[in-house]
Amino acid sequence: MAIPSFLRPRTLLAAAAALALSACFSTPEAMKRSGSKPVAASGTKRPQPPLASSFASPDAQQCAIDLKQAGVRFTPLPNQDHGGGCSSIDSVKLLDIGTPVTNLGAMTCPLAKSFAAWAQYAVKPAARKYFGTEVVKIETYGTYSCRNIYGGRSGRLSQHAYSNAIDVSGFVLADGRRIMLDGGWQGDRASQDFLRALHKSACRRFGTVLSPDYNAAHYNHFHMDMSGNGYCR
Repeated sequence: MAIPSFLRPRTLLAAAAALALSACFSTPEAMKRSGSKPVAASGTKRPQPPLASSFASPDAQQCAIDLKQAGVRFTPLPNQDHGGGCSSIDSVKLLDIGTPVTNLGAMTCPLAKSFAAWAQYAVKPAARKYFGTEVVKIETYGTYSCRNIYGGRSGRLSQHAYSNAIDVSGFVLADGRRIMLDGGWQGDRASQDFLRALHKSACRRFGTVLSPDYNAAHYNHFHMDMSGNGYCR
């Protein structure tokens, strides 16, 4: 039945309001908080399929609660499909875990949770035990990177391609000393004991931990990720 002409403007306004509300409720909360703006469509970019907002699953929500209860400051990041099979799903940007950390990018929430606990309950006590001082910085080679496994022949994507891995290169002490995997792993006794204690502790917290003993590609860092089931080398 045709809509009377005197009702049409009101009806059109109601429809427009409904569309506006629909657009608001479909925007991921993490994007609204971060102030991100939609990227305008371009003929040079292939559109990616839409992804669910971050922390939509019960496991991810519980992980965020655990981080908050541990006193960790972080920002939830919007889910992203980076192309080439690489992605960042239910990831966070760590802001403060009690110790400064270099080069941190997107990390899956479980990885961030395990890393923050490792820094608090393994790295700090080990520095006091073996060097009698505090760790004031943890140095890393980063987290997310869309690439294959280093030193591997399978051609498989690294866990870094899923924001699910971190490479730790060394530690700065309050007295200025830098205990690096490159040199320290086979260095003086205190450095060896310190780094091996951290490796052992990491193997209890992460799914996969690779040290300089694994292969030449890992001579200067610990690779730690949440895949696997306690693979430790």
